Amino acid sequence: MAVFFNESTIDAEAQGDGVAIKHLITPERVNSDKVRTDQIRLDAGAETDFSVGAGDLAWAHVLDGAAVLVTDAGEQPLNQDHFLFLPPGQSARLKSEAGALVFRATVPDAARFDSGWDAAALECRCMDWTNEPVLNSEFDARKRIYMVTPQLSGTKAVKGEMILYPPGTQAANHHHEGAEHFQVILRGAATFYLNDAPHKVKAGDTVYIYDNERHYFINDGEEELAFIEYFVPGVYKTVWAENAPICTWNPSGKDIKGGTPSREIAAHSSAEAHSRTDL
Repeated sequence: MAVFFNESTIDAEAQGDGVAIKHLITPERVNSDKVRTDQIRLDAGAETDFSVGAGDLAWAHVLDGAAVLVTDAGEQPLNQDHFLFLPPGQSARLKSEAGALVFRATVPDAARFDSGWDAAALECRCMDWTNEPVLNSEFDARKRIYMVTPQLSGTKAVKGEMILYPPGTQAANHHHEGAEHFQVILRGAATFYLNDAPHKVKAGDTVYIYDNERHYFINDGEEELAFIEYFVPGVYKTVWAENAPICTWNPSGKDIKGGTPSREIAAHSSAEAHSRTDL
């Protein structure tokens, strides 16, 4: 059964001067080794190792504050608008002048999730997700922004997106086959239905979902629900409940700031997302 927890219930471990880490998704907590997630806090002036294991891949984004990624290629400033993809074996350090809170996910031994795995072809990439195209739900006011896809990362080991639910919106009941996935609530609150049973979720919650577990969100709160979700592997099958509308996403022609997006993505259903060449 899916695992629910809030980051506030997990103790932080000191990692040196001004650095503390919360281990969120762990094999022990979810009984799976597909992915691990951490929340890393850097105090003002702190610095920490941010390297990736030889067979792993990782991604990260800033939840609060600002940081700088330091690699052999130089320094990359990071804020809440950035999404960072880190390939296997990447050597890196993370530092912050004024303090930062950073979310990081790692897929150990990532080659097992991508039959076309080519570690040498993967690169360290930093993108401004606020320039990515916004897709609108065909049925209501929900919005989707892809964060990591085969086109953006170069691997099918993971796929993920940010989804925004204005008050009163909801998804259709569905389940996935061939992948486990998790959702992290960034802001807002909602009711999450798991196998038809309601569960209240709020900012700071992680929901870890296994194969064949029916689920959907209803934003029955008064503010926008924003969450990120990631699938491992990034290729899977989505199955909708009988008579449920299939989630279809149409291009808005804009980014989240209302400007021209960095690329174009054509209309598609959630079931097609893993197989599209424009993602």
